[in-house]
Formats: sequence, C-alpha cells, structure tokens
Amino acid sequence: MDYQDEIIKHLTEFWNTEPKIYFFTKGPSHKLPYNFRILEFEPNKDRDYWIYATCCMSQELDSKRLELFLLSNKQDEGLIEILTAVAYYHRNTAKLDLYNTVNFGKPWQNDSKCTFGYISLPYLHGTALENLYIDALGNINFYWLIPITEEELLYKQNNGIEGLENLFESKSINYLNAERLSLV
Repeated sequence: MDYQDEIIKHLTEFWNTEPKIYFFTKGPSHKLPYNFRILEFEPNKDRDYWIYATCCMSQELDSKRLELFLLSNKQDEGLIEILTAVAYYHRNTAKLDLYNTVNFGKPWQNDSKCTFGYISLPYLHGTALENLYIDALGNINFYWLIPITEEELLYKQNNGIEGLENLFESKSINYLNAERLSLV
C-alpha cells in the first residue's frame, strides 16, 4: 500500500464508513502535495455526525507526520475548503503541530463565532485513531481540529493549553454546535 492508501484504510476502519474523497481546486491547490485529499465520512449507526479529514497533508519524508479532522453536525463543503486552507498553511507557511491554533479566515459554518481552530488530541476517540504506525516510516498522528472563537484563542494565550482544555471541560463545550457562543 502507498502512503495515501494507508491513511484512507486507517480512517475508514476507525470510522467504519467508506469516505467520499475530495480535492478542492480553487486557490493555490497546485502548491499542495499531489496526493492531498479531503475525506468526508457520513454519519452511521455508531455516530450521528459528519467527519472531514485531511489525507496526505503531511508526506512520507516529513520529520513529523500529522493529519487533522473536523467534526460537523451537518454535511458541509465549506469544511473541505477550511481543511484545504489549513493544509496549505502547514505545507507552505508554518508547520503545524499539537496544541497550535490556526486562523480559518472565515466562520467555521454559517455565521459561527468560531473562526479559529485548535489542534487537540482526539480525546473523544482515543489512541486507536490518534496513531498509525507504518513500518519504515514511523508514526502518523491524527489530531482533532476544534473550532474556537477569537476570545477562546486569547484565553489560550493568557491561560495556556491546560487552561483552555479545562475551560472546555468545565463549560461542557458542544463541539458540534457551530452557533455556540464563546465560552469566555
């Protein structure tokens, strides 16, 4: 299996759904890896939400390999654009990693106050999703891109990662509600 096939197989087995595969062609998509795609997983009997995931945002020869996923309560092609923009940023501007934040440049969905994303461990899904080990390459990490508001971003900057994650827990963040208000 090639690198892309390994990622698709890992996510398909974990999410228990065959994905639709997209390539966003607007903008400078030619500056993304040739095999970069966005995978869309529809709800199934095990979960009632949609999942959008990068595939080959990182490449085999990268020193740190990571892929990201977003959760959504509805099918939304706008998330394909957001993940493509994040992948472009990762490949062409600054390498992203766990606990980084990124500016979406637009609302997460509709008129959402969430215009940033926070890269988190996949707490709801565990290490079976988080880690894919490939012989001769090593590990690929799959991290959760959680949409956050500008106020929550500032809260993270002032209170650290643990402070932000404690805020999520204490306020029982609804990760699927694009219309949610800031927790701060």
